[in-house]
Amino acid sequence: MNFKQLEAFLAFMTTGSTIAAAQRLGLSQSAVSRLLSQFEADLGLPLFQRRKGRLHPCAEADALLPDVQGIIQAAESLQRHVNQLRLGGMRRTLIRVQLPSSVAQSVMPPVIDAFLNDHPDVAVEVLVGSYEANEVAVLGREADLAMVRDPALNAGLQMLLRIDTEAVCIMPRGHALEGRGRVEPADLIGQDLVLLGRHRLMRQQIDQAFRQGRLTPQIRAEVHSVEMACRLVAQGVGLAVVNGLFARLCQEPGIGCLPFAPRIGYRLGLAVLAAQAPHALVPELARRIVQAMADCAGPQGFTLAAA
Repeated sequence: MNFKQLEAFLAFMTTGSTIAAAQRLGLSQSAVSRLLSQFEADLGLPLFQRRKGRLHPCAEADALLPDVQGIIQAAESLQRHVNQLRLGGMRRTLIRVQLPSSVAQSVMPPVIDAFLNDHPDVAVEVLVGSYEANEVAVLGREADLAMVRDPALNAGLQMLLRIDTEAVCIMPRGHALEGRGRVEPADLIGQDLVLLGRHRLMRQQIDQAFRQGRLTPQIRAEVHSVEMACRLVAQGVGLAVVNGLFARLCQEPGIGCLPFAPRIGYRLGLAVLAAQAPHALVPELARRIVQAMADCAGPQGFTLAAA
């Protein structure tokens, strides 16, 4: 019996499927199934019934669940204490937040400065990741707070705050399209474009907007962050269609932005683990992050939605 087996068991019992457990742990479904089989074999107990390719917990699995939860919680408590000692010396409160790079770099330095001045007994760790990685970090208790897509891909998250934004077209200052009220796909035909990677949801929606108009975009570069798109637009490489909030957070000099039509909405959330109450300071940190984004992006960057 090993800790990976315990994690796989808890993830399966919590989510109800090996697919969801694999997503939560960042593993393949076959790896989770293998860990569960090894766990059964090491214990010498039948934990699951296998019917039509699916696992169903036996009474023995339900009986062992509280013990496994206790072991994992104890290990997490130990890891948290180690992190607190490593990052904060004898300060006993460590808050870990995981964000997209655009948010972490643009708003977090002043947020952390003010937050730590108000709470000198706290240490903060800032992590950077994709929305999917951010979900996994919260579910795995590697982060106390994270920015994710809403709705989330995985169950088990609670949104403290929700943010609505939409796609914009960014272009160099003085571009011929800058005087328009909005930019449509037809306006971009013949223009060099900088677009986000094809695996992203917003890129798929942008491609769909072009397909609906039976138009073919002229893609000059593909990038994997809004920051890079803004920098290439500022260099004159092309125009881009990106998340409006992140475009305004980048504040790259020499670029302007206009609404993109048809409207592509985007909802984000600041999420915590639903299974347990967050530390009392986590909601405060979430509110400070949102306020800093509002101050940086301005009133057109996003709106708060009901949590």
